[in-house]
Amino acid sequence: MNSSASWQVVCRREELAHSQVIEFTVNETPGFVLAHQGKLTAFVNRCPHLGIELNWMPGRFLDANQSFIQCATHGALFTIDQGQCIVGPCQGDALTVLNTREQDGEVLVRVPA
Repeated sequence: MNSSASWQVVCRREELAHSQVIEFTVNETPGFVLAHQGKLTAFVNRCPHLGIELNWMPGRFLDANQSFIQCATHGALFTIDQGQCIVGPCQGDALTVLNTREQDGEVLVRVPA
């Protein structure tokens, strides 16, 4: 990750209920952040297979059971904790993880410049 990238506020922590996803754009990079089992995780919103955005509707990234991130185009499934593709044409690839942190009730991410 580029060390010159700065931290950007993307939402308030209370906006993230369990497995709720918040979309954002920082430095023209689309991304999303979610809270799962009490842990924040953020990714670049691009499928490693086709480079397209993953969600099928605004804020809709998870499968029906809310157990995996799912690509709307070809159904690939990614683990929520690390973004590893476990099913689909990009199996073995992973989503790009973004650094996250909480500060004063806000969720911040660091996106490469």
